[in-house]
Amino acid sequence: MAPSEIDLTVYPDECDAYGHLNQAAFLALFERARWEMLARGPGMDFFTRQGAWPAVRKSVVEYHAPAFPGDVLRFSQVLVHLGRTSFTLRQTARRVRDDVLMATAELVFVCVDQQGAPVPVPESLQQMMADRQLPGNLRRIAVNGVNLAVDVRGDGPAILFIHGYPLDHTLWEHQLAHLDGWTRIAPDLRGMGQSDAPDLGYSMATYAEDLLALLNTLGVDRAVVCGVSMGGYVVFEMVRRARERIRGLVLINTRAEPDTAEGRRARDTAAAQAREGGAESIASAMLPRLLSKSTRSEHPELTEQVRRMMEGTPVAGILGALGAMRDRPDSGPLLPSLGDVPTLVIAGEEDQITPRDRAQAMADTVPGARLAALPGVGHLAPTERPETVTALLADFLAAVGRAG
Repeated sequence: MAPSEIDLTVYPDECDAYGHLNQAAFLALFERARWEMLARGPGMDFFTRQGAWPAVRKSVVEYHAPAFPGDVLRFSQVLVHLGRTSFTLRQTARRVRDDVLMATAELVFVCVDQQGAPVPVPESLQQMMADRQLPGNLRRIAVNGVNLAVDVRGDGPAILFIHGYPLDHTLWEHQLAHLDGWTRIAPDLRGMGQSDAPDLGYSMATYAEDLLALLNTLGVDRAVVCGVSMGGYVVFEMVRRARERIRGLVLINTRAEPDTAEGRRARDTAAAQAREGGAESIASAMLPRLLSKSTRSEHPELTEQVRRMMEGTPVAGILGALGAMRDRPDSGPLLPSLGDVPTLVIAGEEDQITPRDRAQAMADTVPGARLAALPGVGHLAPTERPETVTALLADFLAAVGRAG
C-alpha cells in the first residue's frame, strides 16, 4: 500500500528573487510527491512492470498561498477517477506548521505503451490506492459516468443526506454517528468533496439522477431524504422525478423559489470570481454569511473546518453548482401537493442566506409540515447545532417509522 501523505521541504534554490517557491518548482514538488508515493509503496518501477506508462494529458493547478524556504509541505494524493485507459489524480499541498492550503492540482493521465498507444490502466492501481484514498467509512461508487464518494453506516430503513454548496458529506458527521436504527447514506455530490469533478454535466436534474442511481446501487427502494441549502434544491428535483421513492422530507436552511434576476447575476459574478481566484476566494467571500456571528466567535475551530471544506472543492465543481443553482426550476408549485409526504423544515434564526420567514412560508404551504427554528444558528444548522438537529431528526424518523 502506498503512503497517504508525503512531506517535502522547500529549499532556497527552488525560490524566485522574492523568496517565494517558484511555480515551476511547485510543479516539480507535486511530481516528487507522486514518485515518493510509489517509492515508499510498490516501487518506482510500478508502471514499467505493468507495461503501461502514465502520460499527463491535462493538468490544472491552483496556487492558494506563497511558500518560502524552510516550509514543510504535506502532499496528499487521491485517485478521483478511473477509466479504461486513463485516470485522474487530485493532489493537495498544505503547510505542516499551520495546515494552510498552499496549492491543489488535478492531473489526467493516459496509460500508453512503448509505442505511445493507449493501453488499459493497470488493475492494481486502484487496489494500490483504495485502502488509503478515502478516509473513514467512505467508499467509491460509480453512477452516471462519475464516481461518488459515499459514507454509508448502519442498517434499517434509509435516510439520504444531501449537503450544500460548496461543501461535502462531513457536514453530517454528528447525524451519521448517532441516528442508530437507520441506514445513513451521505454522498459527496459530483464536483465536491472526494467525488469526481467533471468539467461538464451539472444541473439539479443531474444531481438528482446521480442520487437515485446511488440508491439503486445500494438496493434502497425508498428513503427519507434530507437536504441542506443547495441539497434542498436537489431534494425537490428528486421528488419531481421519483416521488414514490420518497418516504419523508427534511428541508434545512433552504427555499423553494428559484433565483431572482439579481440572484442569477450574483451566481455569474461568483463564477467569474472562482475562475480568477479559485476555491479560496469563494470560501473567503461566503464564510461570514454561512455561519452565525455567535458560531464564528465561540467556535473558531468550526469556522476553520467549514473553510477547509470549501477550499477543497474543485473549481469545476464550484462552477457546475453555481450554474445548476442559477438555472434551477421553481419548486413553489410543488409544495401544496406534498401533504402525503411527512415533512420537517429546519431554519436558523440568524440565517443571512435563507431567512427564517422563507422557511416559515415553505412550512405553511406544505400540508402538515412542521417548522423548527433554531436561535443563534446561521445557514449550516447540522454543523452549528449538531445535537439539536440530530434530536429533531430522531423524533421525525421515529414518527415516519411508526407511520410505515
